Amino acid sequence: MPHQEQVLAHGNLCAQGPPKNAGYNSNPVPVMTQTESRDKWGKKMDFLLSVIGFAVDLGNVWRFPYICYQNGGGAFLIPYVLMAVFGGVPLFYMELALGQFHRTGAISIWKHICPMFKGIGFAICIIALYVSFYYNTIIAWALFYFYSSFSSTLPWTSCDNEWNTENCTNYFGKDNVTWTNYSRSPAEEFYTRNVLVVHESSGLGDVGYIRWQLMLCLFLIFTIVYFSLWKGVKTSGKVVWVTATLPYVVLLILMIRGATLPGAWKGVVFYLNPKWEKLKETSVWVDAAAQIFFSLGPGFGVLLALSSYNPFNNNCYRDAIVTSLVNCLTSFISGFVIFTVLGYMAEQRNVNVEDVARDKGPSLLFITYPEAIANMVGSTFFAIIFFAMMITLGLDSTFGGLEAIITAVMDEYPDTLSHRRELFVLGLVVVCFLGSLSTLTTGGAYVVKLLEEFGVGSSIIAIVFLEATAVSWFYGINRFSNDIKSMLGYTPGLFWRVCWVAISPAFLAYIIISSLLNPQPLSLFDYKYPDWSMTVGYIIGASSFMWIPIYMVYKLVWTPGSLKQRLAVCLRPERTLPDIHTDSMSLSPVP
Repeated sequence: MPHQEQVLAHGNLCAQGPPKNAGYNSNPVPVMTQTESRDKWGKKMDFLLSVIGFAVDLGNVWRFPYICYQNGGGAFLIPYVLMAVFGGVPLFYMELALGQFHRTGAISIWKHICPMFKGIGFAICIIALYVSFYYNTIIAWALFYFYSSFSSTLPWTSCDNEWNTENCTNYFGKDNVTWTNYSRSPAEEFYTRNVLVVHESSGLGDVGYIRWQLMLCLFLIFTIVYFSLWKGVKTSGKVVWVTATLPYVVLLILMIRGATLPGAWKGVVFYLNPKWEKLKETSVWVDAAAQIFFSLGPGFGVLLALSSYNPFNNNCYRDAIVTSLVNCLTSFISGFVIFTVLGYMAEQRNVNVEDVARDKGPSLLFITYPEAIANMVGSTFFAIIFFAMMITLGLDSTFGGLEAIITAVMDEYPDTLSHRRELFVLGLVVVCFLGSLSTLTTGGAYVVKLLEEFGVGSSIIAIVFLEATAVSWFYGINRFSNDIKSMLGYTPGLFWRVCWVAISPAFLAYIIISSLLNPQPLSLFDYKYPDWSMTVGYIIGASSFMWIPIYMVYKLVWTPGSLKQRLAVCLRPERTLPDIHTDSMSLSPVP
């Protein structure tokens, strides 16, 4: 046992007396802010790139541009920025500070904050599993496209392939082509009939067989993930130097290429043309709030995990501002990359931009953009770098999501898992791979959509709402502010404290209530999800959230004493030692 741990185990530091921080008058929460045994980031940039890589994902490329033009173009930036400033960034900052101060994962951190809410940690891990079940399948689709791009003529260029139907219509480079409601582009048929083979499934009731090609792609993805995570943040921190920076190089190349295409200006005007009347619609503000929340990603346990490997005095405030700005700017720039190409397609079809901008979600990346690339000069090169970008964007987020589970579980059961990280990561990757098999079937796209909507959706927002409430009202905003002061040397300003106590929870409650009052029917391609699938979806959503009340009841039942005494114990953070800060082999009180 290292010297520091021997001292801690015997409690020899307890005689030092109470900590000097004013906010710790009652029940100070002890924390090991640095231990020799805990892994650390090799460099500061390893951490920043890991956080940026997690936050900047496929959703920045496919969801933000669509949400922006759908909700008023340039006018949408007003609610987007407001929701970011008052909701997204404060929650992002809060999680980075919590993880860095308490230096532990999403499960065990709650004994230092409010033990009754420990079920939040278990719920977060379950949601992260659901995400891994479908998100890596989307990366596998991108890998399939990446492999298919290594040809002189891209396979989704023409209608002369075995998977094409009589409805396949290729209008690029041709005059007097009639486009009807039944017409399908070569890119759409490549995606639906050759990659997904969704035409061989009648829906969720008959998902069909597993596509071995996609299973092989997914196996390669998880192999990369395993060897990036098996040794901890020292290995994943090196991998992100490639996976987090390559997308920006590719985005720059694609933006320059898009700007030179005929008709590109039409797409930009359509993207940014402000429709001020849209600001009167509640749905626009709900979309802005949901977009910034899912873009920055608080509540997934990733920020807690990644920041827990930081030095105690790292400036997490600056990190939160920098990474949030990078995230939001990436979303904005991605809009130019997408809409310059949509303007080009509108020019080629001789239609309005809105007629080619109907696809959203994965379809935007797997149908619309590849279709435009296929008809550019140098199409093979642009297809290769585009899908390489998609793969790296996805891998970064997968690294973060699985590291959240790994850190949370290993910190909760250190005696069992501390020296078995490689085996635990292997077991986790195998579980994620097996859980993804249903998404690799001919009807797998329907499963992906269901997991995306219900596996995460309102559950994660409700969990973050409880997390923000527990930290601000049960742990106490003064205590939390003093935690930050002990790390940074200054107390957070009034703006941040007001956001944490009132505005950010209200921001989350607003999203939850709006989504419950205005449920949207679920559909994919021409398939309408049946009522029984909605019930399955709600069960999936409840299967993560239910662990919060279950643990609360468990904690109350098994804690001795009267009800009042039990509540006091369950709500009070555990105290064993005064706060200390250890650096290398020495111990010193936190200033």
